[in-house]
Amino acid sequence: MARHVRTGDTVIVTAGDHKGQSGEIMRVDTKRDRVYIKGINLRTKHMKPTRVNPQGGKVTKEGPIHISNVSPVADGKPTRVRFEVKDGAKTRVAARTGKPLAVSARRKGGETSKAETL
Repeated sequence: MARHVRTGDTVIVTAGDHKGQSGEIMRVDTKRDRVYIKGINLRTKHMKPTRVNPQGGKVTKEGPIHISNVSPVADGKPTRVRFEVKDGAKTRVAARTGKPLAVSARRKGGETSKAETL
């Protein structure tokens, strides 16, 4: 099934406790239909002291948000996504503006970068 968001997209949260906040998608969990957004839905985990980390302490990291509660950003506002096929290539298009959404190209090591749109 086609997803309306991808890793590296800038999205805005449309429902839930973090409604109105925006950020970049770090990871998409397709099995559970969840996304992890940088700096949003932060959770604190208390770590026990170990040999690697003898001090222990608190670790803060992003928690999951359901994929239906986020929308890509076009001109600073949330937008729905259409899929168009041209010359056999499927592209994502913002329903609000009609412009193609930026394609994120994956690099080695899981990092992403924004590539130019067609």
